Amino acid sequence: MTDEVDQVVEAWARERSDLALDAMHVWSRISRLSGILDGHRKRAFSEHGIEGWEFDVLAALRRAGEPYRLSPGQLLRETHVTSGTMTNRVDRLVKRGAVTRDPDPSDGRGVLVALTDEGLTLVDAALASLLRVEDEL
Repeated sequence: MTDEVDQVVEAWARERSDLALDAMHVWSRISRLSGILDGHRKRAFSEHGIEGWEFDVLAALRRAGEPYRLSPGQLLRETHVTSGTMTNRVDRLVKRGAVTRDPDPSDGRGVLVALTDEGLTLVDAALASLLRVEDEL
């Protein structure tokens, strides 16, 4: 039984027999599965009016446990984005009412990003939808 990836690799093997194509079998399948999963995740999050990046930030805060707050640096490490990207994301989530920026009590110059009650409700509902979709897959 062959699939589309097998056909692509066979075509490359025919055209470029000088190359080792074994890894293409694995990575092409992972890439295709990633696209399928991304589509399902988008639909799960859209049920709650959020995008994947919003879920990533809110989920990092939720996983931190009460009082559901992290420094911007901690959020960077959790979400693997640049500081400029994180600033933009936090700004947008503040406008949405899902998070707040609070002074860091242990560092007068720092801030902590914290989930609001609305953000907590949103991320919990989105997580339930995501888990349902992933379980179905």
